[in-house]
Amino acid sequence: MQHIYEIDGLIPVISEKAFIHETAVIIGDVFIEEGVYIGPLASIRGDFGRIIIKKNANIQDCCVVHSFPSIDVIVEENGHIGHSAILHGCHVKQNAMVGMGSVIMDEAVIGENAIVGAASLVPAKMQIPDNHLAFGNPAKVRRELKKEEIAWKRDGSQAYTNLAYNCLESLKKCNPLKETTMQRETLRCDMHYTPKYS
Repeated sequence: MQHIYEIDGLIPVISEKAFIHETAVIIGDVFIEEGVYIGPLASIRGDFGRIIIKKNANIQDCCVVHSFPSIDVIVEENGHIGHSAILHGCHVKQNAMVGMGSVIMDEAVIGENAIVGAASLVPAKMQIPDNHLAFGNPAKVRRELKKEEIAWKRDGSQAYTNLAYNCLESLKKCNPLKETTMQRETLRCDMHYTPKYS
C-alpha cells in the first residue's frame, strides 16, 4: 500500500508511468511526471510549498523534499537526487545531480548539468552555474565539468529512468529462498533497456 496523502484538498498528481516505492511518503501539492523513480523511504511533503518532479528525474532512497510556504521545489527533467539528500525550497535544473547526503537550502539553484558532490551543504540562495562541479560544507564552485563527466551523469540518470520502468513491470513482493547457489544470473543494469510502456 502506497503512502499518498491529501491535505487541504490538495491531492498529489502522479503519472501512471512513474514508479513510487510503497514505503515512500507523498503529501499534498506534488506533481510527479512520467519516467520518475522515487526510492524507498523518500519523503516528499507538499504541505507548505509545491513540489514538481519532472520527467525522468529520480529521487533516491531516504531523500527528503520539502519547502517553506509559497516557495516551489522543482527538479527538472533528468534531475538526479542521490541517496539521503535533502532538498528544501530549491531548484535543481535539467540533468543536474545532487550527491548522496547533500543538503540544498532555500532558493538555491543547481544549474543545468551541474553536479553537487556527496555530503555537501549548498547554502540558501547560492547559484551553482551550469556545467560546473561544486562541493564542500559550505559548497564552493570548484571547476567546469568535462564533457565526459556530463555524459557519465546523463547515463546514470538514464539507468534510473530504466529502473523506474523495470520496477513498474517486474518489482513484486516475495518470500526469500531458503537456499540457492551463487551460479544464478546477477542483475545487470542495461543503459539501453526498452520499457514495455513505450
